[in-house]
Amino acid sequence: MNFGKLLTAMVTPFATDGKIDFEQTAKLIEYLLNNGTEGLIVAGTTGESPTLTNEEKIQLFKHVVNVVGNRVPVIAGTGNNNTAASIALTKEAESCGVDGILLVTPYYNKPNQQGLYEHFKTIAIETTLPIMLYNIPGRSVINLNAETVIKLSKIDNIVALKEAGLDLDQVATIIENTDHHFSVLSGNDSMTLPMLAIGANGVVSVSSHIIGNEMKEMIDLFFAGKIKEAGTLHRKLIPVMNGLFHSPSPTPVKAALELKGIAVGSVRLPLVDLTEDEKAKLKSLLKY
Repeated sequence: MNFGKLLTAMVTPFATDGKIDFEQTAKLIEYLLNNGTEGLIVAGTTGESPTLTNEEKIQLFKHVVNVVGNRVPVIAGTGNNNTAASIALTKEAESCGVDGILLVTPYYNKPNQQGLYEHFKTIAIETTLPIMLYNIPGRSVINLNAETVIKLSKIDNIVALKEAGLDLDQVATIIENTDHHFSVLSGNDSMTLPMLAIGANGVVSVSSHIIGNEMKEMIDLFFAGKIKEAGTLHRKLIPVMNGLFHSPSPTPVKAALELKGIAVGSVRLPLVDLTEDEKAKLKSLLKY
């Protein structure tokens, strides 16, 4: 399955009482779809998945599927460091009508490569949904290495990788040794163009909440063969991309959305809102 070239790892809007704001979620979806987004990741890390209950995630999956109405793929974040729990949530997501699932590398318990392979394989067997693997060594403290990804790619419904590591050699090895139907997407906004240059298919983005049209233009320029123009735009966008990660994500991007007049509320503890000084710097960067 082709999930698209520009996917947004969507924030979860919260009301003032801390509960999910479903009305604002619908408004956010429409805004994103009108600003370059070709697919939505729901209840990923950017959606504050560690602080969402399973019940909240299921409600969110159903709501997003209903609002999107088959316009773009909806990918549910159902992975965690408990294989059985990941399977259970994946089955719930499947019944909600999502188009695919995102499975993060198990964090904290630090399995070896064989354990990682068995974790993802075991979940894949239990669902018919297409699966996007998610490698993020900076958060999970383990690396899903190239050989393991290549082996997993041979499982029919494991169709994509969101790669948020910084090792372009590893990415190149994966692309070179997987079927052309297997998609590799950057999990770091600022690595989008370098990864496209070695054969990646697109990006799962946080910055697309704020610069979605510009990122889509950059990607389109690259695939149109206008490499110099794509590079010029990429360099222009890097300060914004980096500025949205100056504090723990998704705090800056939620603040930036608020500055744009898109109400998504605060973050849940243990994350905290930006300080007034941090907000001022963000406002200056975004020129709002």
